Amino acid sequence: MSESRATTTPRRILTGAVFSVFGVAALTALAAAPARAVSIDPAQQAEQQATAAPTQRTVSILDGFAIEHLPCGIGSPSDFEYEWEDVIFHSRVWETGPDDEGATKVDLTVKTVRGEGLTDLEALRTFLTEYHEKDPDQWQLTAVQVGAYSGYSADDQLFFFVSPGIAAEVTVDRSRFSETDLTKTARGFHPERARTK
Repeated sequence: MSESRATTTPRRILTGAVFSVFGVAALTALAAAPARAVSIDPAQQAEQQATAAPTQRTVSILDGFAIEHLPCGIGSPSDFEYEWEDVIFHSRVWETGPDDEGATKVDLTVKTVRGEGLTDLEALRTFLTEYHEKDPDQWQLTAVQVGAYSGYSADDQLFFFVSPGIAAEVTVDRSRFSETDLTKTARGFHPERARTK
């Protein structure tokens, strides 16, 4: 798999069961554990691939969040669940490949981020700065509004605060997709709306 922010974070991935059994002391020893993909039914995967058009016609759901827009030309999706520093991530990652050398490339990642310490946008920003190993004085973030939610964007990444304990993050491969693709995908990734009768 080629280098990208989505592929460099698996060294922190811990399944909830491993974390709860071995505790915090095992964090260092288990930090290299790879993510485990949640198997996707082939029919469901075919449906998701069929909807990977500039504007997704069928809404799919990830951890209570609707995914209403996907950029054109993304690859196949896989779902992951992991935990870091008492924060639980649910992510869907679209990858293209394998290429002639057997490598895959991450096109797009959407994540829900849930944890009691995520009390407001600044707490989210502090957490993600540490999680992504960024220098807080060097990480160039721009304040953005994503629908009803406030957040920050960087070149290939956009994250926003939804409510205490709940946030979201979207990352795209900026060598293939535009800032508009990033923004539209983030606007289309939101808590599932209550159905009206």
